[in-house]
Amino acid sequence: MSGSCVKKEKADLVIINGKVLTIDRDNPTAEAIAVIGENIIAVGTTQKVSGFIDKGITRVIDAGGRLVLPGFNDAHVHFGPLDPDFIELRYTTDPSVITEKVKAQVARSKPGEVIRGGHWEHEMFIDRNWPAKELIDKVSPDNPVLLERADGHSVLVNSYILKKSGITKDTPDPFGGEIQKDPLTGEPTGILKETAQDLIRLGEVRTVRNPEEEATRTWQGYLLAMKEARELGVTSIQVAGSADYEAYEKLQKEGQLTSRIDIGKPLTGDTAVLRKYSEIAKKYPKEGNWIRFGYLKAFIDGSMGSGTALMFEPFNDNPSSSGLAMMPYEEFENMVVTADRYGFQIGVHAIGDKGNNWILNAFEKAIEVNGKHDSRHRDEHTQTLQQSDIPRFAQLGVIPSMQPTHCISDKKFYEKRVGIERCKGAYAWRSLVEAGSTLAFGTDYQVEPLNPMEGLYASVSRKERLGEEGEGWFPEQRLTMEEGIKYYTLGSAYAQFMEDRKGMIKTGYIADIVIVDKDLLTIPESEIMKTKVDYTIVDGKVVYNSRK
Repeated sequence: MSGSCVKKEKADLVIINGKVLTIDRDNPTAEAIAVIGENIIAVGTTQKVSGFIDKGITRVIDAGGRLVLPGFNDAHVHFGPLDPDFIELRYTTDPSVITEKVKAQVARSKPGEVIRGGHWEHEMFIDRNWPAKELIDKVSPDNPVLLERADGHSVLVNSYILKKSGITKDTPDPFGGEIQKDPLTGEPTGILKETAQDLIRLGEVRTVRNPEEEATRTWQGYLLAMKEARELGVTSIQVAGSADYEAYEKLQKEGQLTSRIDIGKPLTGDTAVLRKYSEIAKKYPKEGNWIRFGYLKAFIDGSMGSGTALMFEPFNDNPSSSGLAMMPYEEFENMVVTADRYGFQIGVHAIGDKGNNWILNAFEKAIEVNGKHDSRHRDEHTQTLQQSDIPRFAQLGVIPSMQPTHCISDKKFYEKRVGIERCKGAYAWRSLVEAGSTLAFGTDYQVEPLNPMEGLYASVSRKERLGEEGEGWFPEQRLTMEEGIKYYTLGSAYAQFMEDRKGMIKTGYIADIVIVDKDLLTIPESEIMKTKVDYTIVDGKVVYNSRK
């Protein structure tokens, strides 16, 4: 017998009969995938890939025509242990509901125990007025209550906390913050914006749980968070800020870490601190695939909803204010230039057009001083831009790290805040893409839900979650569904320097894959947010199966 027979490797996992959207320009669609260990070894037709099946060792998933995608990579998430007692106020329209929910939680709590909740949005209230401490004082005389606004830039607290924290009518506003006060009496209303939240003195509040109880509760909270992520197909998480490295190491050691995670640190210009960061980065290097050192995070302004975004011109609905800067520009620029010199990636929260302009100016200054390198600095949110700043992102290599659901949550009040003309630069996805930018999509969870389907819906529709007639809000900025998926996968991988091994379904790439129950590429808009994940595969292992 002449010639030779090359024996094919046998796969650990094979997916057949799928509609595979690979996000790989060289091989955009396929039917099947073969995986050995944590890597994809073949992408092609079902007939071709079936040759990797060994009935004794290969797990075979018949996708039955369902859509198969790279795992979702959330580029901006505030991830951590979930609190089972957290009072969920998202989508509340009647403020009296807040009173009743706080009352119910107080009844389940001990005197002195902290009551936490949030995600309320006063622009959704029937009267659209800011809530005040009177809403909760009468039902919480013996407990501190903190209820964060949906954007996390304002918090409603009760009189218990104001008294314990020493916040009175005579307390001045801190730099970058505001203690909202009644215009008639001058007394604090209970709303603390931005850095005014730092005045809260919870440390002086008596701790109710013992350390062992608290540790158990926190661990269960991490498990709940991981469960939510894998059920939604979120296989990678980029934390916007700090988190507990050791907690995620413990999750990994115990086989409970089912989402890869990047964790950064606060931006600083202190060289001693930056040297310490460098040591941490060596322990969690970019070359790793699981727990990695992320970017250095800073805030330049507040939010549009709280009226604290930094704008060039005053707000239309509050002409006395142009928002708040979290620090003087010179201080910010020095921090950026110094951290860039040390080789760190930097991500800065910016909402207003002036805030975004400041970020670009500082990143440009860093290039002038330190030289241009592959820094991939990030503008976190990129919500309101001057038209002249849009092309600067690609020119400077700055990544617009954006969260599509912010558009459909905030559009109800955006025009009231800043007027039609400035709204033309709001959530300018299409303009940024056409100017050459690579977007990185995420959710800003827990500010918004973690579910990527809501973000995909927002990116293609720019409409209310309940649907609406017409073409959506500034429809010229919409994306296609394939683009939306790309920026939730490959775009986010690029933002974390992992586009060479993650974000596509491609031979040699990490096997992070999801299978969904609806064809996102063809279904009507109304079905997008109803789409569920059937399988989540991380590192070649099935970590979630909706049928189990």
